[in-house]
Amino acid sequence: MTGGHATPFSNAAATANYVENAVRNVPGLDDLHRMTMLLLAEGAPDAADILVVGAGGGMEISALGAARPGWRFLGVDPSAEMLALARRTTEFIQDRVELIEGLVDDLPEKSFDGATCLFVLHHVDNAEQLHVLRAIRSRLRPGSRFIFSEHAAIGTDPERWLARSVTFSQREGIESGEAAAKAAMMKQRLGLHTPDETRAILSEAGFRDLDMFYAAFSLRGWVATT
Repeated sequence: MTGGHATPFSNAAATANYVENAVRNVPGLDDLHRMTMLLLAEGAPDAADILVVGAGGGMEISALGAARPGWRFLGVDPSAEMLALARRTTEFIQDRVELIEGLVDDLPEKSFDGATCLFVLHHVDNAEQLHVLRAIRSRLRPGSRFIFSEHAAIGTDPERWLARSVTFSQREGIESGEAAAKAAMMKQRLGLHTPDETRAILSEAGFRDLDMFYAAFSLRGWVATT
């Protein structure tokens, strides 16, 4: 991801139902956004600059911006299609939002009071994830918060937990065999870490005070401090 702008959300078909699918796929997504806001606010001023990595869709910017009228946002995403959706989603706070097509390495030199990377990094090759986290860390002011979430490799049978996440997302129901097949594909395609591995990579990237604050089947959310 650091060398190119490849993205799984690079066509209209992938983005058409993104917001609807995100609500279906992530248990308590609205509450996760609220928790993210509260955790960021512990280390951010009332007039804060927040970096959003993987800003396509604009859902977290919209939620954070509605709750914190003094916050400004810089969002980065490699998908032009997803950024177009983000512009529509965040139109009501457009004067406080800047969206950039690209990667963290493409951002201008600027320091931020907090950052988010929600359900993005597991789409990045394992070999490049540390670089991305270090790039985010280098742009954060001392004492600021970083909120990070991902699909994780849970327990001794990660595919079983991934299958449970798949089943949760299918409100109309899904056969166990189909859920298992989708879980196997996710395990092969995503760069999954165990919780211990996530702690290790966040620590190696320069973050401290690492705590898990969100858990839902195969999904995990973390808060860290610079």
